[in-house]
Amino acid sequence: MFNDIGALELVTIVVLAILIFGPEKLPKVIQDVTGVIRKIRAFSDSAKQDIRSELGPEFKDFEFEDLNPKTFIRKQLTENEDLKEIRTSFDLRKELHDVTDAVNSREGDSAAVPAAGAAGPATPGAGPDLVKKPAAPAADRRTRFDADAT
Repeated sequence: MFNDIGALELVTIVVLAILIFGPEKLPKVIQDVTGVIRKIRAFSDSAKQDIRSELGPEFKDFEFEDLNPKTFIRKQLTENEDLKEIRTSFDLRKELHDVTDAVNSREGDSAAVPAAGAAGPATPGAGPDLVKKPAAPAADRRTRFDADAT
């Protein structure tokens, strides 16, 4: 519940509690707070039991933590055999490395082709090289708008 509270925050809370309630009333306040937390937990547990009993025996393994989308997805990814098989057969890093090598080798080949023969593509019917960057667009030939002249 309070996983992200550090030592400095905890010390600050204790000092503030002592300053606000005083050392005489602080034990009573702590008992009251812990009692309220116990009652809330008991109420929550009884509500969970009531919901489980109303759902029936089909949902006896139902966990309320599974309603959290992150937990649900994590559970499905780790327990589903089909997804495990897909995940182990598909290596994203290897695929990206292969694509990068293919693109880099094609860029190297396309730089060598114009030097060998600038007349056009070597094979008949071959289209333009899609890997090369297009030429820079022509400069804008319109006259510039002068706001002071109007």
